[in-house]
Amino acid sequence: MKKLIALLASALLVVSATAGEYADISVKDLEKQIKAGKVTVIDVNGSKSFKKGHIPGAVDFAKVGKDLKSKLPTDKNALIVAYCGGPKCSAYKRGASAAEKLGYTNIKHLSAGINGWRDAGKELAKK
Repeated sequence: MKKLIALLASALLVVSATAGEYADISVKDLEKQIKAGKVTVIDVNGSKSFKKGHIPGAVDFAKVGKDLKSKLPTDKNALIVAYCGGPKCSAYKRGASAAEKLGYTNIKHLSAGINGWRDAGKELAKK
C-alpha cells in the first residue's frame, strides 16, 4: 500500500510540475507561421508596451481581457502563441492559460519574447 501511495504521489508531482508549461517556438518558426497566416499571437506585455511595438498581428491581451475568445479562431487546434518580454518573463502564461481555458490545445510560448523578436531584426507593429 505504501508503494502505491508513493507512486501516486510521484505521478501527481510530475503532472503538477508540467501543468501550465507550453512548448517553445523560435522567432524563425513564428515568423513563418505569421507569413502563412496560421497563428494567433497573444502579447502579454501590457497596452503601453504594445503601443510602443509588438509582433505584427498580435492581440493586446491587456486590452481584450475576457473578450479574448472573440480574437481567437474557432478551430481549437489552431496554433496560438503567447509571449512577453523575454526568457526570464513568465507573464506569457496568463495569455496561454486563458487560451487553454477556452479549449485551445496547440499553444506555444515564444520564450525569446518581444526583446528576442526585436534583437533578431524582425519588424515591429505600432498602434
